[in-house]
Amino acid sequence: MSEAHGAAADARVARVVAAFEGLAPDNLDALCRLYADDARFKDPFNDVRGQAALRAIFVHMFQALDNPRFEIRERVVQGDQCFLTWDFRFHMKRFDRKEQTIQGGTHLRFGADGRITLHRDYWDAAEELYEKLPVVGALMRWLKRRAGS
Repeated sequence: MSEAHGAAADARVARVVAAFEGLAPDNLDALCRLYADDARFKDPFNDVRGQAALRAIFVHMFQALDNPRFEIRERVVQGDQCFLTWDFRFHMKRFDRKEQTIQGGTHLRFGADGRITLHRDYWDAAEELYEKLPVVGALMRWLKRRAGS
């Protein structure tokens, strides 16, 4: 990989990291501009295409959670792809009010114009979220014990 290509890749990733670590309800449009018009976003709950659908996911996040924020832990860049590991911290508006943390990873693919064409999040919804909810959490922990060796 040439120095210029590496620098360009780092600039793309730096923009994404800054956007996610500084994410707030009033700067969602700036985040969405980092994505191609028909970009695909997939996580354990969503599989959508386009900036409007992506924006709706983040609007909902801010409606459902208090003080949601991402802390990017590591980044690996190779060509037009990147993998980020992160901690997502938040307080639930309902249920338990203590701070929750979800650990996960994101695979990004960049288009020729430097915008994101694919954003796929990987995290364990059962362990990281469901087990922390009242009633559902008790059931999930019981199922996990039963399934384990």
